[in-house]
Amino acid sequence: MRRIGVFVCWCGANIARTVDVQKVVETMSQHPGVAHAEDYRYLCSEPGQALIRQAIREHRLDGVVVTACTPSLHEATFRRTVSSAGLNPYQCEIANIREQCSWVHEDRRVATDKAIRIIKGMVDKALLNESLQPISVPVVRRALVLGGGIAGIQAALDIANSGFPVTLVEREPTIGGRMAQLSETFPTLDCSQCILTPRMAEVAQHPNIELLTCSQVIEVTGHVGNFHAKILKRPRYVIEDKCNNCGECAKVCPVLVPNEFDRGLSQRTAIYIPFPQAVPSAYVLDPDNCLGLFPLACERCSQACESQAIDYDMHPEVVERDIGAILVATGYDLYPLENLGEYGYGRYPDVIDSLQFERMLSASGPTGGEVLRPSDGKVPKTVVFIQCAGSRDPESHLPYCSKICCMYTAKHALLFKHKGPDRQTYIFYMDIRAAGKGYEEFIQRVTEEDRVCYIRGRVARVFQEGDKLMVWGADTLTGAKVEIAADLVVLAMAMVPNRGAQETARMLRLAVDEFGFFREAHPKLQPVETLTAGVDLAGAAQAPRDISETVAQASGAAAKIVALLSREQLTHEPIIAGVDEDLCSGCGICISVCPYGAREFSADGRTARVVEVLCEGCGACSAACPSGAAQQRNFTDAQILRMVSAAVGE
Repeated sequence: MRRIGVFVCWCGANIARTVDVQKVVETMSQHPGVAHAEDYRYLCSEPGQALIRQAIREHRLDGVVVTACTPSLHEATFRRTVSSAGLNPYQCEIANIREQCSWVHEDRRVATDKAIRIIKGMVDKALLNESLQPISVPVVRRALVLGGGIAGIQAALDIANSGFPVTLVEREPTIGGRMAQLSETFPTLDCSQCILTPRMAEVAQHPNIELLTCSQVIEVTGHVGNFHAKILKRPRYVIEDKCNNCGECAKVCPVLVPNEFDRGLSQRTAIYIPFPQAVPSAYVLDPDNCLGLFPLACERCSQACESQAIDYDMHPEVVERDIGAILVATGYDLYPLENLGEYGYGRYPDVIDSLQFERMLSASGPTGGEVLRPSDGKVPKTVVFIQCAGSRDPESHLPYCSKICCMYTAKHALLFKHKGPDRQTYIFYMDIRAAGKGYEEFIQRVTEEDRVCYIRGRVARVFQEGDKLMVWGADTLTGAKVEIAADLVVLAMAMVPNRGAQETARMLRLAVDEFGFFREAHPKLQPVETLTAGVDLAGAAQAPRDISETVAQASGAAAKIVALLSREQLTHEPIIAGVDEDLCSGCGICISVCPYGAREFSADGRTARVVEVLCEGCGACSAACPSGAAQQRNFTDAQILRMVSAAVGE
């Protein structure tokens, strides 16, 4: 006969205020299978845990039911406690009588009766529990980083500097991401390129980092510690080691297309280098805009290349890597400007987005650091900045705050004002959100020292009148209507997930929120981890973030990965759904419903089998199995039925 111990926690007054703890202990002492029952004010405290260990030894308990708060908080704690007393940790169960009982009732009698029913159900389950052992799997000591922006760069360097090899995959021809497009960074106004490019160069030169640009991961199989990735590497048509960046190929190329790096404010040729400090430091041929490769239609670039670096015979190749952990740092895009017709974008060339303005401010940008109107190339004297363009607008656009807009708009206004004393700036805002270190002081500097005019209110309309853009709005502080004749209008665009985020989420089986950002396992306690073990997050792929926060999170995620890769063996929860081959008919229903790809047909194809290290114990197969062959360990049908019977008082 099993000997179960029941330990009832007061949780201070959280439980004891509503539940009659003494009555619960007295009732459970008489329940079949219960060898010992007692209460304590704080079971999660060290004295409380010592009490449980002592009771296990004195009363020869072979199972424990701790009745306290949610198991998501303290299940691991109490399992370690019983394990230290020599009991299998999977013989410990948590009966939640706080969130599911005391917190939702006011009637003490009703709450006490419900608590007893909950505990009886858990005791009856514990009577049928098996002693389980964690599943051990080896670890491949290599990391995969998706995305070569500042988040991916920082994480790759941290992991590589810890002695582990890293494969860094970037879809674009160069690493650097959005940060490479910036002029200065707030609040210190450091040159973005000056602080970014040394790290880009370090990535390219690091012996532990394999850099794959023009590449994307197309398939990931396996599980934590043992992933297998297939990476499609698109041809660059330029041999990186031979290219000396002379630029002669671009000089003779007859094709001109809008330059994506400059947000369409300049043009590039079909063979180009994204920006002077690009890594890899080599040109790349754009096959979509080349006059023709198959068959060749031009060959001017090859003829001009003295180093013979151009190779038209390059083909796509699939690179395969075994890896132990994955970091997703795929970054962000801007909310599509065509969605903001109310601000005149698409109709008026002098309505631009914040990243276009950033490129104008950059010394390496299309205008050499001078702000010019796209319509006529003249220097604007009056610029209107519109914040929350697409953000915080649940009726028409996106309801969330994009977080960085207040700060970079203030930076833009400051830098523009510094270019000439006759320049005027206006910022329409809803409210100012400047929560970082030194951010509030930066805003004060902009408003007080540089006399940027802030107008609290939304813009109602932007329209052309002569060579001016008329901006109509309202000042909600004074109630007055505002009309400004502007030379240039800059929209602080909302941040949205990278265009490939949904595809990545499907491939890695990651959860996303309602806006498409990757969802973390827990916003407070596991902010860089996902529910898919071995996959972590960093940067704006998870939510709008600024550079400093992105770097900090990337280092945090890298620390998690280093900790994982430092272990020779990983343990996996043994609470999985197995297969009873005597009952299995081989229908394959469980295989089709498994969201983790953990079930497959056996070698003879007659029954299903479970890949234990992939199974997360979700129970989808158990619910779908028509013959009852898919039983989850310690959550069998017999246990569930006994719990139900106990709960209803049968």
